[in-house]
Amino acid sequence: MSDERKLRFGIAGLGNIAATHAKAIQSIENTGLSAAFSRSEANRSRFSQSFGVPAYSSFDELLSHSPLDAIVICTPSGTHLDYGKAAAEAGKHVIVEKPIEVTVARGKELIHACKQNGVKLAVIYQNRFLDGAVKMKRVVEDGTIGEPVMVRASVKWFRDQAYYENSGWRGTYKMDGGGAVINQAIHTIDLLLWIMGDIAELSALKGTLTHRGIEAEDNAVAVLQFKNGAMGVFEASTSIVPAQPRSIEINGTMGTAILKDDQFTLIFDKANQLSAVQKTSGGAGAADPLDGLQANLHASQYAGIVDAILYDKPPEVSGEDALRSLAVAEAIYRSAENKMFVEPVVNI
Repeated sequence: MSDERKLRFGIAGLGNIAATHAKAIQSIENTGLSAAFSRSEANRSRFSQSFGVPAYSSFDELLSHSPLDAIVICTPSGTHLDYGKAAAEAGKHVIVEKPIEVTVARGKELIHACKQNGVKLAVIYQNRFLDGAVKMKRVVEDGTIGEPVMVRASVKWFRDQAYYENSGWRGTYKMDGGGAVINQAIHTIDLLLWIMGDIAELSALKGTLTHRGIEAEDNAVAVLQFKNGAMGVFEASTSIVPAQPRSIEINGTMGTAILKDDQFTLIFDKANQLSAVQKTSGGAGAADPLDGLQANLHASQYAGIVDAILYDKPPEVSGEDALRSLAVAEAIYRSAENKMFVEPVVNI
């Protein structure tokens, strides 16, 4: 493909995660990073020097840049609809950092805007490309561990007070949608649904236990009933000292599959023998949002996004798919507030 026919990406929002997206885009054949946007002069200057592209102070200027085929939205979650809708109306494909938005209703509106304007919408959930996650999905789907009976998913991480105070938006309902569940644990919710299928109903508790002055929760727990009959327990926290690896354990009628970050373990009943262990690129984020974060997982997802745009196929994580994890987060919040079992509902 000639340079003129490359897919050109622009990035809106130049906070912590933007550099990971930029590196991923620049690593893929037939793509290029074209321009960026941020309200922060310091972020614009740093990004331009690092990646050699213009960075604008106005989103409209970014949309007017040429050549430009797609916009990557890395702004606070509660702004994804506004930026995404404007990009779609300008004829640009839309790639959104997780979560798709802060409510299912706003996520649906973004999906509708992209469909109405004939552009692709993809949401970044790069953990689906972890080798260990792929292996766990395979052993559940092919029956290696038998019928799933019990599930435990745990995101017991740590964020200090400054993490919330210095951002101006983290832990707020308007811009973050919530706290530990929708921000830190949404990746793990996505993996659970991807591997286990949808949740029929859940019951939850939440609280703000260790961080001062934030609106949303820093701790939450839930019990889950999956549609396939399995039961589960979910934990999300940004208060744990020391921070622990993200973990998912699935117990089946013939064996157990465990994922800790990207270390995958498969255990069978016969003499409780360890059958398989693989550790590749580690997980990220337990004690620091960028700790261990590597662009290769984003690059894997971007390769599929490029393919979806070029050949008019659904992306690996579409807007509709991303609504499923957001609906579970919403259900956790509704359950905790109303002290009742709640069914996650999307209804596209």
